[in-house]
Amino acid sequence: MAKWTPTHEAPEPLEGPVVPTIVGGTVIWFVLFLVQLPFYGWFDDHGHTWWVWTCLAGGGLGLIGVWYVRRRDAAIKRAAADGTHGA
Repeated sequence: MAKWTPTHEAPEPLEGPVVPTIVGGTVIWFVLFLVQLPFYGWFDDHGHTWWVWTCLAGGGLGLIGVWYVRRRDAAIKRAAADGTHGA
């Protein structure tokens, strides 16, 4: 089988307000966790406690994401100020 090679260049990555997007998503996960917490007994009775823990995990992973994108954004700004390429 022959190796596939692309016939055109890959498009540039989309850049946008990455930090606010990740922060907003993280806040939503934590809000969903807090909203479901008073109904934990109902979730437990119906075998759906994973919904609660999924929201908590989403919020926790979101905190890692916030840390990552803030460092990435700072590195991009430093590189632009230095006149170097790369992220």
